[in-house]
Amino acid sequence: MLRSARRLPGGSVARAAVVAAALLSSLSRGSPPEPPEPAASPLSPYFGTKTRYEDAEPGLRRDPRLLGEACRPLQLVALIRHGTRLPTARQVARLRQLQALVRRPDAEPEPEPEWSRPGADGQLVERGRQDMRRLAGRLARLFPALLGRRHAGRLRALSSSKPRCVDSGVAFLQGLWRHHHPGEPAPGPADMEYGPLEINDKLMRFFDHCEKFLTEVEGNATALHHVEAFKTGPEMQNVLNKVAATLQVPVSSLNADLIQVAFFACSFDLAIRGVKSPWCDVFDIEDAKVLEYLNDLKQYWKRAYGYAINSRSSCGLFQDIFRHMDKAVEQKQRYFLSSCRCRQRKKKQDRTCGD
Repeated sequence: MLRSARRLPGGSVARAAVVAAALLSSLSRGSPPEPPEPAASPLSPYFGTKTRYEDAEPGLRRDPRLLGEACRPLQLVALIRHGTRLPTARQVARLRQLQALVRRPDAEPEPEPEWSRPGADGQLVERGRQDMRRLAGRLARLFPALLGRRHAGRLRALSSSKPRCVDSGVAFLQGLWRHHHPGEPAPGPADMEYGPLEINDKLMRFFDHCEKFLTEVEGNATALHHVEAFKTGPEMQNVLNKVAATLQVPVSSLNADLIQVAFFACSFDLAIRGVKSPWCDVFDIEDAKVLEYLNDLKQYWKRAYGYAINSRSSCGLFQDIFRHMDKAVEQKQRYFLSSCRCRQRKKKQDRTCGD
């Protein structure tokens, strides 16, 4: 059961002003160097795809251990999400709405935040490049037989045309290069053994090329009616009431979309800057569970099992993956059979010579 609305001590307007100032200050700061021990938040398990990678899997900070001696990897296929990014243009617009709501009339103008600069729409940040370089290093240590330097020419790297994905792919290739050239500055993509990065939107953004998905889900105003119903339901209304009380703003000035982007503002600061944002203190665990469910519900109907076409639209990608895996197995089998025939001929020759 969700708790009742949380209010400021004594309904203090002064306290609300302090909270508002802290929130504005958080939104306006840039990206300082990552601290040695990044801040944590009890809300982290509820951010979904906005979760900081090491929060989702603490083992990322340790050396990888995966395969035993009895297993010999034949091929590696990895479908990798882009690294940590800035908010998208739509999220930025909603963050600006929040800024306007909590700004005091007599407040000094705040400097422009990093996420508001021209062209910053969902762009990869340095932390995101680190994500990719470190992932490349972990995979190279896990699969030296496949990602060793002498196998560089066999690597095929693909990306969609989204800038954050292209930048993630380049950073991944740089991570492989740095793994094999420790201490040396990474060259440009064209000068590395690994690569070049191929752009293939039909394969990597398959949903943009599926007319049935675009018609029945993406462009269908009623496809997410379950999500819209939850946004106006009692669980979400309870969160709205609590946040309005904390910020000392009319509840009518808030909606589910603004509340969700405020929640993600906490995750952005944790992931991008390694600090705990004051936005994290606006929500409690019960709020986080409601907002996590809202995000899951949207992804269920828009990307997952809600409609059959959601998964069917990805068939081309999975066919491509398994076609390459099958090809690798066939090549291995042919090599094995060829080796067996060579050994049999050699044994036969040895017997003939012995006679």
